[in-house]
Amino acid sequence: MPFRDYQTWYRVTGSLDSPKLPLVVIHGGPGCTHDYVDSFKGIALATGRAVIHYDQLGNGNSTRLPEKGADFWTVSLFLEELDALLHHLGIHHRYALLGQSWGGMLSAEHAVRQPDGLKALVIANSPASMHTWVSEANRLRRELPNEIQSALLRHEQAGTLTDPEYLAASRAFYNRHVCRIVPWPPEVARTFAIMDEDSTVYRNMNGPTEFHVIGTMKDWSIVDRLPLITAPTLVISGRHDEATPEVVRPYVEKISGARWVVFEQSSHMPHVEEKELCLGTVGEFLNSNDLP
Repeated sequence: MPFRDYQTWYRVTGSLDSPKLPLVVIHGGPGCTHDYVDSFKGIALATGRAVIHYDQLGNGNSTRLPEKGADFWTVSLFLEELDALLHHLGIHHRYALLGQSWGGMLSAEHAVRQPDGLKALVIANSPASMHTWVSEANRLRRELPNEIQSALLRHEQAGTLTDPEYLAASRAFYNRHVCRIVPWPPEVARTFAIMDEDSTVYRNMNGPTEFHVIGTMKDWSIVDRLPLITAPTLVISGRHDEATPEVVRPYVEKISGARWVVFEQSSHMPHVEEKELCLGTVGEFLNSNDLP
């Protein structure tokens, strides 16, 4: 899809001619790729519902822009890109969104504008406030073994965040609170490998790691605007999620009628860790909102 002077890659699984509500899946990061949320295409394969994945600008198969600085990578940029995709596909009058992690934050930013076409919203493993996210991430970090905590702190103080020891210590956190399937499934590993190649968006908007947020999103919050969301909403998270109950609770408490499902054997990726149960839960929610 042409977007500004660039290209946004997308893929449709299923048929856009289906009478069922088309689902747009928005990946996290900021700066990940569609690969790690690829499993949601199973909803299309099981029901015939169109499921659309895309790589946000700067990531994956879309135009990479490593020369762009922090002032380029904004929430408004990605909202504009999402609007462009909905119109490009001709579904802007009737669609559902599923946003995972940062994708849920972007979905919420879209939803507070009360677009007429948004008929269902899934917020998956997403913070409503980055201050709460960082506070909880550092609480979880303090539960790591002492030697891992020491390695993290030592390299952060020295500024050696690309040292193999620091990366290994960070991976210990990720294996607890991001994806508990070890080794990571190929589609999850693929996303992180691509981010290792080009971390432009993640580095500018988030920072070097999940618990060291120093990018442009560090003060982001949507908590006070959540009552503006009118679309039927499903909130999902994992029992071991870096998006802890404290992190996701504002979505549940401030969006009228929101339903919350916690996956007991999952961390940040129930769609991978408890795939069948997660996809079934999302599928049932979408079925309940398949009104003409």
